[in-house]
This record gives sequence, structure tokens and C-alpha cells, in this order.
Amino acid sequence: MAEGKKLIYAADDEQDILDVMREFLQNGGFSVRTFSTGDALYDAFLKEPCDLAVLDIMMPGTDGLTICKKLREISSVPIVILTAKESETDHMRGFMLGGDDYLIKPFSPSLLVVRIKALLRRVEMMQPVSVKRNFGDLAFDESKHTVLCGEVPLELTVTEFALLGCLMENAGNAVSRDTLLNRVWGIDSDEVETRVTDETVRRIRQKLKSSSSSVKISAVWGYGYKLEVQHA
Repeated sequence: MAEGKKLIYAADDEQDILDVMREFLQNGGFSVRTFSTGDALYDAFLKEPCDLAVLDIMMPGTDGLTICKKLREISSVPIVILTAKESETDHMRGFMLGGDDYLIKPFSPSLLVVRIKALLRRVEMMQPVSVKRNFGDLAFDESKHTVLCGEVPLELTVTEFALLGCLMENAGNAVSRDTLLNRVWGIDSDEVETRVTDETVRRIRQKLKSSSSSVKISAVWGYGYKLEVQHA
């Protein structure tokens, strides 16, 4: 890997897509390794972890969603999911298994570069900072990159942690989807139509529910979301 460059792994069974991704990502300042299967990417990751992984869903051998789950079990590496299906089920499964963002094929290679840079920038911004917040039974600690529900830690991805942190910073007040897109993903709503905010919120809600938290994320119709405490 070139000195100072972030290493990107990309897996797709279409060689022309891999070639385009490699060209655009290299031009964007990244080191890139491409793989025709998710299994090959996973094996490479075990030997040398990358800074971000791009996974197509439909590939020979183990599918991209399963590889996403396997990576998430051993690492918090940012993961971008590629899907050719405009199916909510695919997007939901990708996020539930730990994906941080997704793009629907055919996609703009330049947009992929923008989204990857935004995701990596978000990771860099989450270096240890002495910020602690409490709301309901949640304790947010930026320096330790943890959120506790009582004494139990919530297992959050980089994206989930950033979004929940933004909501906790504004606890009790509504935060617009546009603000969340900009703060968490580093993109503006007019740059791309995306439902990543809604899908990430759904994933956090499930984890809050599984932890029996008194905190819930409420939708503010036509605007965004806010944190509230449910009273027994």
C-alpha cells in the first residue's frame, strides 16, 4: 500500500465494474485491491485489514451480505454495499448486518468516491474526544466510542454511533434528515436521493429495543427524528 493512502477492498463478479471502481478510486487518492468473490476479499482481510470494504450482494460463492456479517463479527471496518435490486429487503438486510452505506447499480463511480471519502472522514472525526452525554438510560462516551444502556454496551457500527451521537447532542429536539445526512454522511440531500438515514434509524431502534432501553427515536413527520424517553 502506498504510504499515507487508505486501502480499499472491492468485491464484485463483474470485471468491468471492478476496473471502473479501481480507476476512479485510485484517481481519488486511494490504494485499491479488487476481488471477484467476497470469499477472496474476506481471506485477504484476515491477512491485511483494509480501511474500507465495498461489497456487491450477488457474487459466486458466499454472497456479499454474509461476507458483510462475517467482517462485522471481527472488525468495525466501514462497509459499502452494492446492490442491483431496488428492493427494500436488500437494503434493510445490508444495514441490519452491519453495512454503513449502500449504492444501487448502476451507480456513478464519482458518487462512490464521494461517499467513501465522506465515510472515511467520519471515521477520522471520531478520534478520541472527551465528550460524554446522558439521556434516559443511555450514556454516550465519545472518547471510548461506546454507548451504554445501563451497564450494557450497545454494539453500534461507525454510522450508528455517529447518528445516535448527533441525536443525543440535540436530545429532546428534532433533527432534520438534511442535517443528519450532512453531519453523519457528509452529503447534502440535493446531491443524492438516499434512504440511508431512515434505514440506520431503524437499525438503532432495534438495538435499543433489544436492550430494553427507555429511550426511543421518534419520527417527526416530514422533517426528521428526535430522541424521547418512554415512561413506564
